[in-house]
Amino acid sequence: MTHASAPSAHPAAHETAVYTHGHHESVLRSHTWRTAANSAAYLLPSLTAGLDVLDVGCGPGTITADLAALVAPGRVTAVDAAEGVLTNARAVAAERGLDNVEFAVADVHALDFPDDSFDVVHAHQVLQHVGDPVQALREMRRVCRPGGVVAARDSDYGAFTWFPERPALDGWLDLYHRVARANGGEPDAGRRLVSWARQAGFTEITTTAATWCFATPDERAWWSGLWADRTTGSDYAELAVSGGHATRAELTSIAEAWREWGTREDAWFMVPHGEILCRVS
Repeated sequence: MTHASAPSAHPAAHETAVYTHGHHESVLRSHTWRTAANSAAYLLPSLTAGLDVLDVGCGPGTITADLAALVAPGRVTAVDAAEGVLTNARAVAAERGLDNVEFAVADVHALDFPDDSFDVVHAHQVLQHVGDPVQALREMRRVCRPGGVVAARDSDYGAFTWFPERPALDGWLDLYHRVARANGGEPDAGRRLVSWARQAGFTEITTTAATWCFATPDERAWWSGLWADRTTGSDYAELAVSGGHATRAELTSIAEAWREWGTREDAWFMVPHGEILCRVS
C-alpha cells in the first residue's frame, strides 16, 4: 500500500467469518459479470473525476476497473481479503490500460489506512460475508473524508424469488442459509444494511433497492449453470459437506434441479439487493 498505516479504532477487530463461496471458477464466472452499471448504479451519481475511492472486497476487479475509469485522474485503491483473486483484478486493470488503480490485501474490520483517506468507500456483496458488519462499516466510515460517502450493496437471499417452484431449490436456499450462517455470515444482509449503518454511527443514510433478473434463455442457462457447478464443486460445497449440512448425493440432487430449472422456457429468477449511501459528517 502507498498510504501510511494507522491503527484501527478497534485494534483487536479481525475477520472471524469464513468466505462461503470461495473462488472456484463458477464463483468467478458470476463475479466477473458484474459491472458498475449492473451492480453499483446507485453510487454512480456520486462519482466525479478526481475523487479517491476505496473499493472493499474487490474480487476479480471488474467493478473496480469501471470505478477507476469514472474517477480518473482520481485514484482507486482496491482491497480484498484473498491474495489470489487480486491477480485476476490486476489483470483486468492492465487489460483496460488503467494506471490509477492499486491493489492490496486487507481486512475490512481493521483497515490499514489513516483516517480521512478517501472520498468514497464502496463495498459490493461484502457485508453479508464478514464476521462483524457493524465494525466493518465503522472502519469504512473512519477512512472516509468528511463530506464523502460510504456505499454498500448486498443481496438478500431470503427474498430471492423464482418460478417455476421446485422443492429442491427451496432446499438449496435453506441449505445456503445454514452454511453461510455457520460460517459467520448473514445471507439476508440486504434488509439489515440500514440497521448496521445506524449502529456504526451514520445518521445521513439514503436507502434504495435494486434487482438482478435472469429470464432470457442465455441468462437462465448462465445462472442455473453457475449455481449447479457451485453446489458441487466450490468451497461452498466442501463447507456444506464438512459442516454436516448436506451429503454429496444431496448436493448432486440440488445441482440437477438447478439444471432442469434452467431449461424451462418460463423460468424466471430475481435477486433483490439492499443499498445504502451514507454521508460522512
